[in-house]
Amino acid sequence: MNQQEIQNLRQDYSASTLSENSTKGDPIKQFEQWFNEALEAKLHEPNAMTLSTATVTGKPSARIVLLKGFHAGGFIFFTNYLSRKGKEIAKNPQGALTFFWGGLERQVRIEGTIEKVSKEESEKYFHSRPKGSQVGAIVSPQSQEIESRDALEQKWNALEAEYADKEVPKPSYWGGYILNPQLVEFWQGRPSRMHDRILYKKTDKKIWKKVRLAP
Repeated sequence: MNQQEIQNLRQDYSASTLSENSTKGDPIKQFEQWFNEALEAKLHEPNAMTLSTATVTGKPSARIVLLKGFHAGGFIFFTNYLSRKGKEIAKNPQGALTFFWGGLERQVRIEGTIEKVSKEESEKYFHSRPKGSQVGAIVSPQSQEIESRDALEQKWNALEAEYADKEVPKPSYWGGYILNPQLVEFWQGRPSRMHDRILYKKTDKKIWKKVRLAP
């Protein structure tokens, strides 16, 4: 594919509309409605989201992680605290999440502060995972250079055998985070690039204010 063919790639959106009156007063409730609609549409991994973090000097990085829960307090995901994202969060606890549900022509952007969930919540989720994933959390020094795939698999096989008949202990360096939203934007694709964008932002009084943005 040449440069001109790439430039000509475009989609005219017409699946739905979004207005100030049709959206809920609370962005978490609006997110819940859209998330449920993504589930009902049987989209592939509707809980997949881009997590963006940055160093203290502002150098950004992004990756796909899975949403594992949400409530009025924020959006929850789990990872290795010693990974690149974990180290960046430790020094700069600001982050952003992006969901794209192409089948519904929708996007949600969320910005806020990130903190660890409780040890108890991390323990509970860790032991709900498939045992192989629990072993993998111990085996993988996430984001670090490793000798080879073979060495990683050998270590995984050894630990899987070791914990075959007993509980896998949660590593101290693994657990959950919650992003507390300060800004949530809902984007609905519309024809001729005249998309609908409804933004919720928290005021100084911790009240959500809803506004429309130009596409």
